[in-house]
Amino acid sequence: QVQLVESGGGLVQAGGSLRLSCAASGTIRSINAMGWYRQAPGKQRELVATITSDSTTNYADSAKGRFTITRDNAQNTVYLQMNSVKPEDTAVYYCNADITTVALQRKLDYWGQGTQVTVSS
Repeated sequence: QVQLVESGGGLVQAGGSLRLSCAASGTIRSINAMGWYRQAPGKQRELVATITSDSTTNYADSAKGRFTITRDNAQNTVYLQMNSVKPEDTAVYYCNADITTVALQRKLDYWGQGTQVTVSS
């Protein structure tokens, strides 16, 4: 009954910008944290950035200085602003959330369906 839906992926040239969005919906009581992960072909899924309910952020070294994660608590939405993108940023980007439902059930690993980001050189 909880759903995460990503949007905003697409094709972008190296050096360009893209903004990903992830909206959580359903029987949500609170969202402790949200984050973005990515998986490139033949590679493991890796953390890109996270943000907690008190707005504490954490970035992978590869994203630091280029990407910015923000959160709209009123809309249960998290964003990833991607600037100065590189071909190695090409991957499927997945939204993740730590959510407590109205039934007070907490689950750490809600996942969205993913959105493809392709960076051309």
